[in-house]
Amino acid sequence: MIKNTTIELCCGSIEDCLIANDLPIDRIELNSALELGGLTVTIASLQLAKQITNKPICTMVRCRTAGFCYSELEYQSMLIDAKNLLENGADGIVFGFLNKDNTIDINRTKTMVDLIKSYHKEAIFHKAFDDTPDKIQACKQLIDLKVDRILTSGGPNYPHIEQGYPILKELITKYNDQITILVGGGVRDYNIKEIIENTNCTQIHMSSRYMENDNGEYAKVSKDKLIKILNNI
Repeated sequence: MIKNTTIELCCGSIEDCLIANDLPIDRIELNSALELGGLTVTIASLQLAKQITNKPICTMVRCRTAGFCYSELEYQSMLIDAKNLLENGADGIVFGFLNKDNTIDINRTKTMVDLIKSYHKEAIFHKAFDDTPDKIQACKQLIDLKVDRILTSGGPNYPHIEQGYPILKELITKYNDQITILVGGGVRDYNIKEIIENTNCTQIHMSSRYMENDNGEYAKVSKDKLIKILNNI
């Protein structure tokens, strides 16, 4: 924690987790394929990450790219992934289920939350929230469903997180005592202080990534970029 702000780092590999372990990072969100927006992580990656760090690790469960209205088979596979990750030490599951109209899929979300809570772990609704047409209503629904945390930039505004300041501040002011609003999406070294001041957030999610090349590009955490961000809080 830096200046009363909890820091979550979005990691896409074991190497990224090593960087997090060396810095004042409070929590890791572990994914695969950050360049695709983050997909379900492998059990092996979670197991190895748990060996190299004692920091809490919440794992992404997202079976494909694009939107969050899944087929029944996709949905069932995500429940199995979540169960397997929980049984292998995940401290929380990061997920998001929407209907075709981008409203919260209440039934699927409840089933996932119930599964996570049966392991006494955290349920985190990811940036699928940003696609919902009514953020206040969606937030209230997730509170009722006992979701612990919402990752949001206040709307589909990436990387222009400043466009989400008004709704982020409203959500935090009204509901942060009932559900944690985790602000992320477009966090940079030059705007992190402004984000905190304009939203009153107490938790920040960042990736500080860059694109590495190996006969094609993939995303990695930049330790130098991350340190610059942390130094500007």
